[in-house]
Amino acid sequence: MSFAIARPTSHEHAARLLADGSYRLPVLKAGGMDVVDHLKENLIDPDLLVDVQPLRPDEPGGAIHHIETENGGRVVFDASTTMTELAESEVVREHCPVVGQSVADAATPQVRNVATAAGNLLQRPRCWYYRRKQFDCLKKGGSTCYAVEGENRYHAIFGDGPCYIVHPSNLAPALNVSDGVVHWVNRDGESHRTPSRDLFHSPREDVESEHTLPNDAVITRIEVADRPASGFYAVKEKQSFDWPLVFACVQLDLDGDRIESADVWAGAVAPVPWPLPDVAEALRGVRITDAGAVREACANAIRDARPMRDNGYKVKLLPVAIRRAIRRASGRPAHDLFDGEE
Repeated sequence: MSFAIARPTSHEHAARLLADGSYRLPVLKAGGMDVVDHLKENLIDPDLLVDVQPLRPDEPGGAIHHIETENGGRVVFDASTTMTELAESEVVREHCPVVGQSVADAATPQVRNVATAAGNLLQRPRCWYYRRKQFDCLKKGGSTCYAVEGENRYHAIFGDGPCYIVHPSNLAPALNVSDGVVHWVNRDGESHRTPSRDLFHSPREDVESEHTLPNDAVITRIEVADRPASGFYAVKEKQSFDWPLVFACVQLDLDGDRIESADVWAGAVAPVPWPLPDVAEALRGVRITDAGAVREACANAIRDARPMRDNGYKVKLLPVAIRRAIRRASGRPAHDLFDGEE
């Protein structure tokens, strides 16, 4: 395997390189964590790596800013902002804590110090059939989703296939509860903005890709709205390097301890970030302190779940993750063994 490395002078230059027809398979990299994994497993054979890491701003913290707008504040951060920078940012903690919480314990400290926000959003699935070259699965253009009859402990309980991956990004659902917008440029230097809720599509629309951006798109920055009453909670098998079994992102509009409205999304349960409008509607008017009513509302999360042979446990875990995300969004500890909630 051999390839050239290009270091563009701008995001627009990077987009032009991706669209350059003289290269068979140009691949974009920033932190490069997922790209390296694909190279090691011989899943890709690029002839050009377009390295956008040198375009990273010199400002500390990946250039995370809070701006005031006519419709309320927005937090804006560069696409190359690392997960560590998001997790440790005082701006993010104050204005949109769900974003920082979503990446605070992802992967390992070493990965978080390098992996970028845009890379987290656009990483490829972690399904072991996709990640092994010997399986010619649907995701790679084959005719079979091996998870249907194979080992499907970590696969989807929503979405109805035909590919049963779970979306790999912790950050994506956090952006969705935060009115997230992804800014990008194309080969012609044109600037575009895509709401995070429109960034991904189901396998039924295109089984070989996950996002809706064109091939020449280069993400430049990401912005989210002020969501101070927001929270994230993941259930894992172990607290060190591990992928979530399920997780939840929640945003609340509170009047005292009463929930005026809510937005609830789940992760690690479907091929795309999964909205839970029935839970959000059931939470309307509920008091945070009414553990029974919160529990009843969260039970709506699994109404349409269709677990596979080995992943029925996710049906039990998802309402728990949502309840604990609600507690974090309301400023309380994620769980309290003495209040009888769990």
